Amino acid sequence: MTATSSDFVKALEVGRPPNVAKLFPNSKALLVSGKVIDRAMNAKGHALALAANGRNHFVIRGVLAAAQKANAAVIIEIAKSEGGQKAYCPVNYWNMARQVDAVANELGITIPVAIHADHYGIKGDADVKSAKVEIPSMFDAGITSIAIDASHLPDEENLLANIELNSIIPAWAGLETEVGEIKGKEGLSTVPEALFLIRGLNAHGIFPDWIALNNGTTHGIEASDAGIQVELTAQIHEAIKQYGVNGAQHGTSGNSYDRLREISRKTRTTKANVATALQFVSWGLEVNDYGNAKLDESGNFIKVKGEGMTEELWAEMVAFAESKGWKKGDYKNLNLPFENKLLAQPRDVRERMCKRVEDFAYNLIANVFNASDTAPLAIDAILKAGSYDLGPKGKRIENPAEWTKEQLPKQAQGLSRDKGPEGNFED
Repeated sequence: MTATSSDFVKALEVGRPPNVAKLFPNSKALLVSGKVIDRAMNAKGHALALAANGRNHFVIRGVLAAAQKANAAVIIEIAKSEGGQKAYCPVNYWNMARQVDAVANELGITIPVAIHADHYGIKGDADVKSAKVEIPSMFDAGITSIAIDASHLPDEENLLANIELNSIIPAWAGLETEVGEIKGKEGLSTVPEALFLIRGLNAHGIFPDWIALNNGTTHGIEASDAGIQVELTAQIHEAIKQYGVNGAQHGTSGNSYDRLREISRKTRTTKANVATALQFVSWGLEVNDYGNAKLDESGNFIKVKGEGMTEELWAEMVAFAESKGWKKGDYKNLNLPFENKLLAQPRDVRERMCKRVEDFAYNLIANVFNASDTAPLAIDAILKAGSYDLGPKGKRIENPAEWTKEQLPKQAQGLSRDKGPEGNFED
């Protein structure tokens, strides 16, 4: 299944949001709203869009090449911790669209790509205030989709933060919300919590494309076989089905492919985030089938000779990390200080870094996420709408009068304000 060249040209004319068209007036890259990607996965059914955290340039290149090979719509994203003002990655909220657009034009990429600001964290009133300046600047820089993450706050405050910030998010943009801070088995999301958030947003005319849950996963590499709780996820998704909200699965790295296929088959998930695994793969570290980095008998990462970066540069990175006293989970902080050294390697080394990502990402897209041939479905969605703005999937069901700020304590009765120990909020 492929889109015709005329379909692609038409989609390019009408499907790029205004901020993208303004930034890249002569581009042949189809950068689209996150809504487009979500609709494509819905159209195929039981399909997950790869949402790849582009922590370095090699991940972006490799994932775009893999998506092109699989004829799949895809998402390139970065989280606030990775690419915000206190970033530990060279790819950030303000240069990600430019990198994706440039690579897509260079490689002749013709599949739709959304540019997603993941985990835009809100910890309190001060973050809401600064977000009103920062979020518009991100859309000015080409972001086409955003996740407002106030999940560690009590439910009422989470809802209010989402409502207050919605006015500065373009109506055409992809929108993700979150309930239950991601922290593994602690503080699992519940049906009442998810319903409270989605019902409250619905009453205010806000219709998210995705909701992320704490469904048992963690960020980074999954260290146990606990991981994603499929039945809990399915139960919550069924409860919010009438509101037209799909699921976003966070923390997929290290979870078994069988479990991820179950998420695809048994839940209403259309977006699957992959970050840490792609970073390790690009570097040339030995990983298992699920992207978990393997360790040697001394507890050190295993660098595969002749794959990824040069052995000399890896040794330099390890020495740098050790001089900082970093643990294995801190190696993500190597992205920013070493990007230029990685880019300065010989061409064959750079190309093998990208190829390793391409092969890993292609396997996920084609054999785990069931997302092959979703690119023409995304283009169809644009052409049917005749616009970059696909509108919401949901419609208002709730009575706004029952969801005023004064009514929220009544609506929140029975919900616990204690969200348990702090989770891995920053990743």
